[in-house]
Amino acid sequence: MTKDRVGFVGVGLMGHGMAKNIVEKGFPLTIIAHRNREPVEDLKKRGAEEASSLRELAEKSDIVVLCVTGSPQVEATLTGPEGLASAGKELIVCDCSTADPSSTVKLAELLAPQGITLVDAPLSRTPKDAEAGTLDVMAGGDDAIFERVRPVLETFAGRIVRTGPVGSGHTMKLLNNFVSLGYAALYSEALTLGAKAGLTPQVFDSVIRDGRMDCPFYRTFFTWVLERDENAHRFSIANALKDLTYLSASANASGTANPLGSAVRNSFALAAGAGGAEKFVPMLSDAIAKMNGVKLAD
Repeated sequence: MTKDRVGFVGVGLMGHGMAKNIVEKGFPLTIIAHRNREPVEDLKKRGAEEASSLRELAEKSDIVVLCVTGSPQVEATLTGPEGLASAGKELIVCDCSTADPSSTVKLAELLAPQGITLVDAPLSRTPKDAEAGTLDVMAGGDDAIFERVRPVLETFAGRIVRTGPVGSGHTMKLLNNFVSLGYAALYSEALTLGAKAGLTPQVFDSVIRDGRMDCPFYRTFFTWVLERDENAHRFSIANALKDLTYLSASANASGTANPLGSAVRNSFALAAGAGGAEKFVPMLSDAIAKMNGVKLAD
């Protein structure tokens, strides 16, 4: 059985591991460079081909996987002057970015008459999981199209959850991130309150770890807090703020009161505004502590 030709846009922090698994598990792969040549050259050594434009990448692909920053980048990749749609051919686009669900639905409706079908398949877990092929995927879209995309997703995912029609994957991803980033904001404030009262992060951790409130997210967050390992959770505060802003827009569009979402978003907005936008999520703890005149580490 001939495998679908796969194109990949966004071979960065998460995308490199995903693309590596796609090509090493036997799919013909075409990639395109953005800023960093290192992952591109590595993937070419593994058997990937490089396209010089999005149009060329579309021409050489049956399925294109996107792993870019957010909706503006997804829209530009698809509908820009030299975007994927400019190739004028039938194409399945699997968007693994974290995007605004309303934009996803509009794009699907806009592109359907051109023979381009959209599956939204955002991700959970870390770049380490992308390299290991153990990501979680939340997938929305047409059932028959999803089944065609599934073998590609299975190259880099350990768990795939069907969420419903197109747009539902991105909605579920925002809810997933709201929960995880909400924990980050809670941990950060709790650590600051503890520091004010003379309780160290080590004491805090000795109570939470292995208790009912322990979880994998807690573990990666506290790998930074306790060990100062910058690679523990490589997801930027800027991206967290972007996702929480999409959640706020979604809540407003549905007329849903979202007071906790606003509070969590404000924590990240404060940290970003204080110069920490490019720092990683666990470093929110240091930003909140600093705003309150305490330090969590020497």
